[in-house]
Amino acid sequence: MAERGRRDLVVVGGGPAGLAVAAAAAARGLEVLLLERGSLPADKACGEGLLPAGVRALEALGALALLPPEERAPLRAIRWIDASGATAEARFPGEGGLGVRRTALSAALLARARAAGVEVRERTPAVSHRRGPSGVEVATPSAVERAALLVAADGLSSPIRVREGLDRPVGGVQRFGVRRHFGVAPWTDAVEVWFGEGLEAYVTPCGPRRVGVALLHEASARSSFGEMLERFPALRARLGRAPFASAQAGAGPLQREASARIRDRLVLLGDAAGYVDAITGEGLSLALESALELGRALPGALARGAGEAALAPWERATARRFRVYAARTRFVLGLARRPEARRRVLSAAARHPRALARLVSWAVG
Repeated sequence: MAERGRRDLVVVGGGPAGLAVAAAAAARGLEVLLLERGSLPADKACGEGLLPAGVRALEALGALALLPPEERAPLRAIRWIDASGATAEARFPGEGGLGVRRTALSAALLARARAAGVEVRERTPAVSHRRGPSGVEVATPSAVERAALLVAADGLSSPIRVREGLDRPVGGVQRFGVRRHFGVAPWTDAVEVWFGEGLEAYVTPCGPRRVGVALLHEASARSSFGEMLERFPALRARLGRAPFASAQAGAGPLQREASARIRDRLVLLGDAAGYVDAITGEGLSLALESALELGRALPGALARGAGEAALAPWERATARRFRVYAARTRFVLGLARRPEARRRVLSAAARHPRALARLVSWAVG
């Protein structure tokens, strides 16, 4: 294998988190190599909703204007719908959020990364890595890449997190997700969360004639996409005879934990750093915000040696944001598993819409 010159940063993983941090770091003058084991732009099972804070992060990265109109739809509210008929809705603050096709988001972030000077290498897995006193080495099938810092944005299963011994086992009920798109005009400008028995349907407008449906379910509730969708008869009626507009894609188990997000010359980012569940729709926004802030912090951290102490301020800020996300997500998961409590909460929220709107405004930024 050939040995290449040293860079400031090697990013492993070409999902939104990896592309975002690569673009943000390169825009600050850093030399960045991004390795993606597949092809870009990439598709993935995803709710495809960006909350207001995520939209702002995307705009700060310079990628928002690159999203084609036919691949996006405005999101003005979030609506919770129970099988009993109980419903609550809250409007998003400001300009609201966006539903955006995952491939379009990937293409926009890829364009920004390349425009900023990132070297993007597709179909190149990182087969091993080694951290040393002065830098890192990442071995691919054809070369050894050297850098001052390694950012692992390699997804839920993160081989780098596992190799580093940072993977923490999780207990409890395993949850999975499966997604398809339907070729139909959205009937609402809200992202909808439909609650069923052991599963939920997460419905996102993501184009003038496209609606994404992600089914989140426990292992015990798993069956075919069509069979699970039939458990939401009102939603099935909304979709009517609309044709599928994408292939089925799945992910899971969803919950992952890392014992730490940083080591000397190593950062875990995005899903690789830990994940609770997709039910609140915060994953993309959390990843983009964390990546943008890491990109801003990297010049100073690299100047101080890229050790744990230099990376700690970013880690503390990210940990605070993750704790809030995790608390909200576990609360909603608790409601999903307790139908009577869920109905009481939704009924109370419907009676006090202003209080609910204030709560949602705080939660989504």
